[in-house]
Formats: sequence, structure tokens, C-alpha cells
Amino acid sequence: MDAKASPTSHSYFSQRLRLHYLDWGNAGAPPLLLIHGNRDHCHNWDWVAQRLRDEFHIIAPDLRGHGDSQWTTGSTYSSAEFVYDIAQLVRQTGTAPVAIVAHSLGGRVALQYAGAFPDQVSKLVVIEGYGQRTPVPDASPVGRVRDWVTSGRRLAGHGPRRYATLEDAYQRMHEANRHLSAAQARHLTIHGSNQNEDGTYSWKFDPYTRQGAAFDLSMEDLHQFWRQITCPVLLISGSESWVRRDGDAEALVKPFRDARHEVVDHAGHWVQHDQLEVFLDLVHGFLSG
Repeated sequence: MDAKASPTSHSYFSQRLRLHYLDWGNAGAPPLLLIHGNRDHCHNWDWVAQRLRDEFHIIAPDLRGHGDSQWTTGSTYSSAEFVYDIAQLVRQTGTAPVAIVAHSLGGRVALQYAGAFPDQVSKLVVIEGYGQRTPVPDASPVGRVRDWVTSGRRLAGHGPRRYATLEDAYQRMHEANRHLSAAQARHLTIHGSNQNEDGTYSWKFDPYTRQGAAFDLSMEDLHQFWRQITCPVLLISGSESWVRRDGDAEALVKPFRDARHEVVDHAGHWVQHDQLEVFLDLVHGFLSG
């Protein structure tokens, strides 16, 4: 991408993990936290940050097990652990009350954080992140634990996927989201992969982030968090997303005190990539209003 400014990299600690974030400067401006989704990384926000950095002090973290943050041994990568990390980041950077824009997994984490600590969040934008991380299967707790153990063993038998060349990794990135331009896919691949000792390339995220916890919060549990949020909330969906949206817009916003839902045409799950200008118009108007 054509960068007019470069962020600085920083580390902070949470539960003894060294976690990474980008700081886009402009420290005197209102703080804005950008939280990426599962198996993504902080550079997913580069295009958004470049456009908003003159008005906001932007911080974009790599969640644990993602990007340049540490992997964690024995972690279930549960929502509660991610919420803890965000709480630590906001506290250590002294940015509360902070506006948050978050995508997918990051959105679910942000909603729980804002519900648990409503005084810490001034405004909240959530893109495609207002459901369960993994839909709760119709099975007994015993069956769910058995399935969880089986999935863990399956992951243990496969290391991070290896690509012979960076070009191969780029092709996989582009296949995963056809809405991406070639330049976007290449940028995300470069920042989202590492070269292995044997010369191959692998994604930076920990493969165990695919597994999640054996027991996730139910939708009623999530709604309890949403009811505690006091700041305005903007929910954004892509009209062509594979994410399932149950019910109508009125039902979606009902648990919130102050929320609205926007659907962006010709956009998939990554609305901020697929329709950047429309997304920025929505977000800028909401944050500035």
C-alpha cells in the first residue's frame, strides 16, 4: 500500500504473554482501538488507520496467538482471555474511555469488554461480530467435551500449514476472499506470514486458535453483556457475507440501549476491505456524531 505514515510497534504484557500493538501516533487526539478478527492481524486495519489517523490516536493490537503477539501454551483462546488482554491494553496505554472498531472475533471480544466495563468505552463499531464464536452444538456437555478433545488431538497432528513460496501463500489469501484486490491480498500476506527455517512460509497465527473453548457463551449470555453497554453501538454487516444472521435488524439491536444496524451492499465478511469508502463514511459519521 502507498503509506503516508508508518506506525510504531510496541509490546505490553498480559498474563505473562508479550503482546504486540501498532501505535499510529497523534497522542493528543481521541483514542481509537482497532481489533482484528480470528486468524487475522493488526495490519488488517492499515487502510482504515491511514484514513483516520489525523483525527484519532489509533492503536491496533495483535490478539494473543495472532500476528506478532506470542502464542500461548495450554490456552483455549477463549473470549474471556481476549477480553483480559484488551482490558490490560487499555489500562496500560491509559486510553479509556476509548472508541473501538472491531471485526468478527474482535467484535465479540469488544462487545463483552464494553458490557463488563461500560465506563471504559465511548463508542463501539462491530463488523460481523455479534454472534457466538462457535455455534453451540446440539449435544450434551459430555459429548461436547469429547468432541473438543478429538479436535485438539487432530490439531496436534498437524503443524502450521507450509507454503513453498510467499506467492503460494498470497494465492491462498486471495482465494479465501475474492473481494480483496491483488494489492490488498499481497499486503495482508506479507504482514501475516513468517518464513520458516527450511525456506517455506506459514501464517503467523497459532493453529490452536481454530479450536476455541469446549464451552462457549450462549446467545442469552451474550445478550446480558449487550444490555450493560452504555455507549452508542453501530453494527455493520456485509450483504454477501457467509456469516449467518438470525432474525431481523430490529431483533438484533433490541438487547442494546442505543444501537443501529447497517448492511453494506457488495461486501462480504471483511466489510472494511470490500467496501472501504462506504465503510469509512459510516464509521466517520458515527464516531464524529
